[in-house]
Amino acid sequence: MFRLFTHTPNPLPRYDNGAGRAAEQIIAAYSTSFSLASQMLSPQTRTDIRNLYAVVRISDEIVDGAAAAAGLSPQEVQETLDAYEQAVLQAPHRRFHTDPILHSYGLSARRCGFKDEHIQAFFASMRRDLHQSVYSTTAELNQYVYGSAEVIGLLCLDAFLVGQPVSSAQRRELEAGARRLGAAFQKVNFLRDLGADTGQLGRSYFPQAGSAGLSAESKDELITDIRADLAAARAVMDQLPLTARVGVIAATDLFEALTDDIAALPARALPTKRVSVSIPRKLALLLRATVKSLRRTR
Repeated sequence: MFRLFTHTPNPLPRYDNGAGRAAEQIIAAYSTSFSLASQMLSPQTRTDIRNLYAVVRISDEIVDGAAAAAGLSPQEVQETLDAYEQAVLQAPHRRFHTDPILHSYGLSARRCGFKDEHIQAFFASMRRDLHQSVYSTTAELNQYVYGSAEVIGLLCLDAFLVGQPVSSAQRRELEAGARRLGAAFQKVNFLRDLGADTGQLGRSYFPQAGSAGLSAESKDELITDIRADLAAARAVMDQLPLTARVGVIAATDLFEALTDDIAALPARALPTKRVSVSIPRKLALLLRATVKSLRRTR
């Protein structure tokens, strides 16, 4: 019988690698910034972060319209999200999955010790996107941001610290920084996606936003809040291992550049203009992050 593929003594490593490439392609299809910044991580850390973010990206697509565009009813979208959450939670407990994204995620979840409570908090926020379109209080927004972004920072930290001895006090400082960085990234994305969130998805995340959008004063307050989060995160980045530090600084520099560009725009322009950083500027920021990280190791 003709065989298209040849057998290998142990086919599992080949499948592991193929699944990892699938996760890499998912990330590359959606974010050049993330793809570039992740190149600054060590190979194993980069793989673990990509495997995590591929699951996050698919979850986002379930709630942000891809599932509905495929013809799923609201009830079917809810069922799909629920089923995917259970699949993600079970992924670390099986060594083989026919879904390459779940397979690669399971590898990283076992290696990094991802916590179920963080995954559940993430899916709780994703579920809110199916049923809640307006966040009228700061408490509601903070709860959403915790699940959608801060726990992702904590999961990334788990990947960064594999095999790295840290004290309990140091771990607490790094966790606080990871949460602040995740919150800053999320709020920047809310600002740059203001038009799409309100016009296409019918969502309003900021309690400060009225029917006419954000006022200049509200926008400035949010920028101040984001910069405080970024500063708090930067204060502990030197404690990260070098295998992660360059990539984290690079990502932070990219989002700081976005923050500066958003700050320079009038509030009335935000719903109509999505701020982005050009590829040459991104590359310059990545180079600067590398230089800064190397200087700090001396």
